[in-house]
Amino acid sequence: MNTLTIAWIALPLFIGFVIYLIPKLDRYLTLGVTLVSMGYALQVLIAQSPLTLQLLDNFGVTLQVDQLSGYFILTNALVATAVTLYCWHTDKTAFFYMQIAILHGSLNAVFVCADFISLYVALEVIGIAAFLLIAYPRTERSLWVALRYLFVSNTAMLFYLVGAVLVYQTHHSFAFGGLRGAPTEALALIFLGLLTKGGVFVSGLWLPLTHSESESPVSAMLSGVVVKAGVFPLVRCALILDEVDAIVRIFGVGAALLGVFYAILEKDTKRTLALSTVSQLGWILVAPSAGGFYALAHGVAKSTLFLIAGTLPSRNFKELQQKPLNTGLWVALVMASLSISGFPLFVGFAAKILTLKDLSPIYMIAMNLGATGTAIVYAKFIFLPRGGSDKIRFGLWLAIVPLIAALAIANVAYYQAYTVANIMKVLAIIAAGWIAYLLVFRRLELRLPRVLEQFEHLIGGMSLMLILLFWMVFT
Repeated sequence: MNTLTIAWIALPLFIGFVIYLIPKLDRYLTLGVTLVSMGYALQVLIAQSPLTLQLLDNFGVTLQVDQLSGYFILTNALVATAVTLYCWHTDKTAFFYMQIAILHGSLNAVFVCADFISLYVALEVIGIAAFLLIAYPRTERSLWVALRYLFVSNTAMLFYLVGAVLVYQTHHSFAFGGLRGAPTEALALIFLGLLTKGGVFVSGLWLPLTHSESESPVSAMLSGVVVKAGVFPLVRCALILDEVDAIVRIFGVGAALLGVFYAILEKDTKRTLALSTVSQLGWILVAPSAGGFYALAHGVAKSTLFLIAGTLPSRNFKELQQKPLNTGLWVALVMASLSISGFPLFVGFAAKILTLKDLSPIYMIAMNLGATGTAIVYAKFIFLPRGGSDKIRFGLWLAIVPLIAALAIANVAYYQAYTVANIMKVLAIIAAGWIAYLLVFRRLELRLPRVLEQFEHLIGGMSLMLILLFWMVFT
């Protein structure tokens, strides 16, 4: 199993470079890599036999594969497979598929890392691959958005690296467990880097513009799985250290409420989905024990929604309300929206129930409020008119049908959620959200300022976040 794991980690990175040597096989090689990852993830989840592989004894460089890793790896495999199928009949070049393969492989590496230095290397590779995919259209707008993302990402990683070095100075080890007893500034710097990389709370306000302005398959990768590279280490550390758990949960609640508040008032479809991603990342953090399962539920649904959003006749909700959608496309849009809203029969329901089960009463009140807000956000998609006759290209169906099937099949992983009390509670929350949307928010014309998203304020926001983290760690 050790050899198999090493080979599986190296395979996508190797194939990424082979694609340039055999460009005619670019699609097939990329799809093969994602399917191998899917098989590996299913084996990890079914076997439930954790694996710890120590690479360097003296430095704490370790790989850890367990159920948490399995859920994140499966999410990565499903989203990357869907993106590859979506682009199958397009004019995407070998360069594009090479970056998808490398991005997929570096994400897999993050999801098995258990030390700060290996994580740093994998996160940097992710930053470069994501930058190249965002800039792929080579327009002035895409280049600016990509450079903005790269600058914020690299600044965050600089903070992170300083924190990792401080951990090593304390324990002569880069292992995640070294946060216990490490200097206060080490924890604050590492958390700032990961929160920014993951697009969480105030330090993640780079996310809406980046995800909404990228091409639809790239947006699906970014929101479906790439941002989870910053969230996964936070979840892993929270499960190891109780003192970290408390901080992670606070940021989870903050992200869930902030993101959904902005998403409710947004009038642009892709920006709404991007802001909802900020909120959904909060759901992953607020209950670390359920974080892997929720990441799967969100990643599959959100990538489906972003792929569909790229096919809609407009990005403006007001215009969409006057243009009936293709009925089949509307059904797919509704199914993904229902799942992320927590509707029964989809994995989002089981994930939300499992998350709420792990919360204290005060956090549960806040997250129930966030769940109502999520229902309002996705009511904007659910109540769009249907009956249009627009033709939908085959590649979209090829991508989203497996994803929607996964939303239903993964639901059985936590069948214990199906009690009368849980079903009634979730249906009441969704109904309250829909009523609020139809009576109030559908007609509301309030627009929130985007000043905090401006490039010159992003680094200042990170500085304020660092001060906040220092205060939280000290107290």
